[in-house]
Amino acid sequence: MPLLRTPSRLYRVLALAEMVTWTLLLLGMLLKYVLQVTELGVRIGGALHGFVFLSYVVVTVLVAVDQRWSVGRLALGVGSALIPYLTVPFEQWAHRRGLLGDSWRLREGPPHTLPERVAALALRRPVLAAVVAVVVVAVVFSVLLSLGPPTEWFA
Repeated sequence: MPLLRTPSRLYRVLALAEMVTWTLLLLGMLLKYVLQVTELGVRIGGALHGFVFLSYVVVTVLVAVDQRWSVGRLALGVGSALIPYLTVPFEQWAHRRGLLGDSWRLREGPPHTLPERVAALALRRPVLAAVVAVVVVAVVFSVLLSLGPPTEWFA
């Protein structure tokens, strides 16, 4: 799988996808709330953004475990998805500091902790892991959709 070839490549693709879907969501919000034309953009942009956001979180955790990030760096990585357009600068920062890696450490090396064992299994069986990840993200996404927009969760 070329996309999974390196942590750096996978993380860059997801950071860019997160940025693109933020743009789609923000354009949808402009159409709905400012121009009052249609809410279709929010529905489509919001759905795409939600799915990519959850995928970005999964990949951030996978890369963090594989590359032995601190909890603080993991929190920064996940947190970068909460602010529009911050995933790409975070990815660039992480790349410059060598946090993304040119190879998957756990694809060949021995795992020592439970998170490392799970990550190693995912990296050694990428097709199965991708299917499981997509199903888990889809289930979480569906549950969140049934709850309605995040602005209504605590109202």
